[in-house]
Amino acid sequence: MNFIYRIDGHHIVTTPHAAGPWNATMQHGSAPSALVTYLAEQMPTASPMQVVRVTVDLLRPVPVAELTFSTEVLREGRKIQLCGISLFANRVIVARATVLKIRTEPQPLPPDIVDPTLELPGPDSGLPLARRAGNAFMGGLSTCVVRGGLMGSGPGAIWYRLDRPFIEGAATSQVMRAVVAADFSNGTSAALPFEHWTFLNADLSVSLARPPVGDWILLDSESWIGPNGAGLAASKLADINGYFGRAVQSLVIEKR
Repeated sequence: MNFIYRIDGHHIVTTPHAAGPWNATMQHGSAPSALVTYLAEQMPTASPMQVVRVTVDLLRPVPVAELTFSTEVLREGRKIQLCGISLFANRVIVARATVLKIRTEPQPLPPDIVDPTLELPGPDSGLPLARRAGNAFMGGLSTCVVRGGLMGSGPGAIWYRLDRPFIEGAATSQVMRAVVAADFSNGTSAALPFEHWTFLNADLSVSLARPPVGDWILLDSESWIGPNGAGLAASKLADINGYFGRAVQSLVIEKR
């Protein structure tokens, strides 16, 4: 099984490929975050709409196990749809998300309204990273560093590409690719050494001005650490055409 999830009705089979670096029995945050994005994208709209924001609260560790889910439309209008998605393990809620969509309608914009120019090298010009042992989810990613380094100290910029099928039998959307990459904000800009500290994210919020294009997503990231166990990781998101979004994570800081 090379995919990460299989969906059967409201039941979700999770494969070992979802596991992250903190614990082999716990999913990497990218996996459930992109999963709820997929579930929201399947919810019908009265007119064509695009996802412009994904906000995920990771209420408990999401186990590498069977999950169930529920969805609801929290707000339905001509111009927006707000979706609510919850994930459950053994009937206990482990993640809750809201996904905002707005209507897709081309606008007669002035010619000077363009994507902010990409200031960093593309994925073909960076340093490819070897796939990391002990992190099953990252085994399905390609990464290319153009500034700093994964789990290195200080701000960083890394291109990410999801190589593994995400949902069995379903295409991986461009927004899902952006959300997968966005959850690596804390690792792209680690402010503390991974060997001595953990800095799990308790949430993830991704905002998009447009859907990305292509398979590669760039995180241009920075982290800030507070004195009392909290931190923040924030990223500018880009594709080969330029910057298109932002991502923010709230971090839980602990000494190992």
